[in-house]
Amino acid sequence: MKKICFVTTTFGTVESFILPLIHCIKNHSQDWDVSIICSHSKDGDLMIPDGVHYYPVEMKRGISLSGVGAFFKIKKILKKNRFDLVQYSTPNASLYTALAARLAGIPVRLYCQWGIVYVGMKGFKRALFKREEKLVCKLSTWIEPDSRSNLEFAHKEGLYPAEKGSVIWNGSSCGVDLNQFDISKKEDYYKRIREAYSIPPGAFVFGFVGRITRDKGINELLEAYRRIRAEYQNAYLILVGRHEVDKTINRELYDWSNSDPGVLYTGYSNAVEEWLSAMDCFVLPSYREGFAMSIIEAEAMGIPAIVTDIPGLADAVLPGETGLLVKKADTYALYGAMKRMLSEAKQYVGKGYTFIKENYERRKLFQYILQDRERLLKENGAHR
Repeated sequence: MKKICFVTTTFGTVESFILPLIHCIKNHSQDWDVSIICSHSKDGDLMIPDGVHYYPVEMKRGISLSGVGAFFKIKKILKKNRFDLVQYSTPNASLYTALAARLAGIPVRLYCQWGIVYVGMKGFKRALFKREEKLVCKLSTWIEPDSRSNLEFAHKEGLYPAEKGSVIWNGSSCGVDLNQFDISKKEDYYKRIREAYSIPPGAFVFGFVGRITRDKGINELLEAYRRIRAEYQNAYLILVGRHEVDKTINRELYDWSNSDPGVLYTGYSNAVEEWLSAMDCFVLPSYREGFAMSIIEAEAMGIPAIVTDIPGLADAVLPGETGLLVKKADTYALYGAMKRMLSEAKQYVGKGYTFIKENYERRKLFQYILQDRERLLKENGAHR
């Protein structure tokens, strides 16, 4: 049996990105012994497939002394199980696991670089987290960013040499499931959502999917939409995702958005495809991303997108065909692009579906990933 272990900080990442791949592994191969290490989730035990080993290890986001305990627990699990390949992602889990796996003698240490945390930082904090990123890369035997632009950025930053690292197929962590994001159901979803939330006929709906935080560009989005709303009363904004409102969010803007009838905060949803279908334009003005899944999911439903021109996001859009690129942290540029979409969105509708089907369809991507894991095991002589 080939023993592989997936490690990530939170169970949410497991649910969204790792479980789909594990199901694919189980469907196509019987000789993989699979384990998961992540923070405990009350729903985790119910969601883990039969035959998959689950090791809860509490890991907090950000800098925490509890990380020392997490490191030793992970090291103990890795040493006891003697995995052939350990795959890790997200900042804290990657730091703990890269070091623990090196000390435990794991032959294949795969860092899935799904975003580079220091990109949006400045000064000492940026230097500190860049040093941490370089350490994780050095401890890893191979690195796989989920976008070509992030691979190029990492090489330019000197995080690891040009011969160490690659992107699987066209990028993304798990592609798009076109059975879930089924464009043939778009019209039904569109009618259902708009009727349920009393969005009037002819209204133009902008939409966002993700955490409500500064790094997702929420301040710029709310300010740009407020300007749009002042000129076009028939413009609406739907924000889908968990609220994480902190001091980085402009409180005046946030309070205004909660009082404006054109803004709808939906909270978390596991039926994102329905909300996307109700939108006329998807907007993600993020400061940093690995490869934002929400963009390619929107495009799979035929929705044009406006995104910031940064590594990871620029890969997911064909400018002028499936969407528009704008400068990061530039409210005026975002406002201009949103205003442009009010009149031009119909020119983009539907084009994204073909782009996603040909470049990011999940089943094709997973086949490439499985082939890559076999390659890594063979090249490193890991399989015992």
